[in-house]
Amino acid sequence: MDISIDLLKLILPELLITHFDITNHEVENGVLHFYFEEKKESPKEENERILIAHGFHKEIAIQDFPLRGKNVYLHIKRRRWLDETTKRVAQRDWNLVAQGTRMTIEFAAFLKVLSQYQS
Repeated sequence: MDISIDLLKLILPELLITHFDITNHEVENGVLHFYFEEKKESPKEENERILIAHGFHKEIAIQDFPLRGKNVYLHIKRRRWLDETTKRVAQRDWNLVAQGTRMTIEFAAFLKVLSQYQS
């Protein structure tokens, strides 16, 4: 495995590294942006259906843990699938965003614990 992928697994949610391709990254005004697209592997939970890749959903941006004093945003494009038999759109059920936030679940949990110590 590429050492850069091993390093990314340490600093980014493993789910992203495993199921998404990193397409770009940039630092803009002290903010680090990572861009991801879901891999073109049909969902294993849908193996009884014949699915074909059918574009992407609208990109979402999620705030993640800061790195080296820089805010980090993950820009994620989820893949849309078309059931060849029924012609209905299908998608994976990702739980990437903490309820009511625009942050990863891990980052939201970290901030919640941190706020309890400050009270």
